[in-house]
Amino acid sequence: MSQARAPKITSYVTAGLFAAGLGVALHWADAAEASTTGFRQAVAEMAWEDDSVAAFYRENNYDPIWTAQTDEARARRQALMQALDEASAHGLPDMSVVAARLIEQMRAVKSTRDLGAVEVALSRALVDYATDLQTGLINNPESIDDGIVRKKHKVDMVAILRGIETQRPQAFLQSLVPHSTQYRALLREKLRLETLLDAGGWGAPVPVRKMEPGDTGTDVIALRNRLVTMGYLTPTAARSYDLALEDAVRRFQGEHGLEVDGIAGEGTLKEVNRPVTDRIKSVIVAMERERWLTPDRGDRHVLVNQTDFTAKIIDKGEVTFVTRSVIGRNSHDRRSPEFSDEMEHMVINPSWYVPRSIVTKEYLPKLKNNPNAHSYIEITDSRGRVVDRNAVDFTQFTQRSFPFAMRQPPSRSNALGLVKFMFPNKYNIYLHDTPQKSLFGREVRAFSHGCIRLQDPFDFAYALLAVQEDDPKGFFQSVLNSGKETKVELETKVPVHIIYRTAFVSEDGRAEFRRDVYGRDAKIWEALERAGVVLPGVQG
Repeated sequence: MSQARAPKITSYVTAGLFAAGLGVALHWADAAEASTTGFRQAVAEMAWEDDSVAAFYRENNYDPIWTAQTDEARARRQALMQALDEASAHGLPDMSVVAARLIEQMRAVKSTRDLGAVEVALSRALVDYATDLQTGLINNPESIDDGIVRKKHKVDMVAILRGIETQRPQAFLQSLVPHSTQYRALLREKLRLETLLDAGGWGAPVPVRKMEPGDTGTDVIALRNRLVTMGYLTPTAARSYDLALEDAVRRFQGEHGLEVDGIAGEGTLKEVNRPVTDRIKSVIVAMERERWLTPDRGDRHVLVNQTDFTAKIIDKGEVTFVTRSVIGRNSHDRRSPEFSDEMEHMVINPSWYVPRSIVTKEYLPKLKNNPNAHSYIEITDSRGRVVDRNAVDFTQFTQRSFPFAMRQPPSRSNALGLVKFMFPNKYNIYLHDTPQKSLFGREVRAFSHGCIRLQDPFDFAYALLAVQEDDPKGFFQSVLNSGKETKVELETKVPVHIIYRTAFVSEDGRAEFRRDVYGRDAKIWEALERAGVVLPGVQG
């Protein structure tokens, strides 16, 4: 170890240790016995249980980064204490208690071993804070709901410790805050809502009865007052459901995923009456979910928000295409999972290879009653040959023993429509066309077996092909008109992120909210509460 990096343990005896502005004097019977070797041994012993912390100290020869009697070490301690004190602003548990315990531990230092324990404790506190802030508080999202199959990204915690050692501490800790535009916007919305909560919220709830243009009375006034407080309407003395109120209702409906008709029905009023605390919970859960996503989303990527029933193409942070979507129906074996993958190709004029779960659970019972049920679907053997339905006794088979597959050939009535978009995954989920166009007019669009159906699949295909074809529409249509099942490779793979956000900030900076279609956010909030997250001013 070089002379410059040697820990000056003996200097603590006479100079004292200052932690976060608190003087902590160390007193030993014989200062000469305070050896650097003893400090290193203590750090090595205390750090071995944490792989990242142990690796960092092996790399830096067990030099102190927190407990040295230097201005740099003092700045690191102060910056860490401040970061821990402000952790709850990010929807994390209150870490001010952790900071207080660390300060008490520093005050109690009486030996080289105690000093080594403080050194490691501070590094562990940084690692814990950085882990929660950058990758989320919940270690395994799938343990909360088996539909959240997202693999959280990893953070190099040795690099984090190097960063606090080599960079300006306060600026470095600020750099740990997720950089995504959405996270920063959600953080601002959380602070705005908390300020609103402190001021009393949105006032009294509105009586739940249908109100529409032309209505008058106290209920209409209550609705008007609530929308004024929520920022959808300027203050006015009008007592009727006039054009201004209708416009405000429409804007509220649009920002809450409701049918935009300007009529305050039961569904709209239920959302109007949700308290500020509900919206804060949604924002905190959305921030946690944002931390799960890899920071590198891809310059071009597809974003499917299940609760919003949309699919978007994002190019360098800008939404360049959006279409309505249908997601899996709300039953255990049909809900669409949440995960990320890469789109590799599209199939024009696709065949539908019926998933075995559908074959055995839905089609086999019908075939037992009528061998010609769903006659538009071919039944094939293990070699792909079409089976004569009338030559088979389907009653002899169970779900487990059924030996055949089923395939629907390309056609306009094909369950997948005329194009599907593939990002091969073990969940057998993909995006596709559908002949059931009427479903896109519904407010809640959860009807599929799990895959994502698109309202405008051709335009989606044109947008994807635009980067590799001079005439994407002409190319697509020529393949489509051939009637042949054709695989078209994407020259550059496109990341696909299937997410679930009941709170997000739109491109124009407005916070929007959606209903918890599958009940997943409620489960996540419960898990965050168990981990110590609280609503300011609401819970202890």
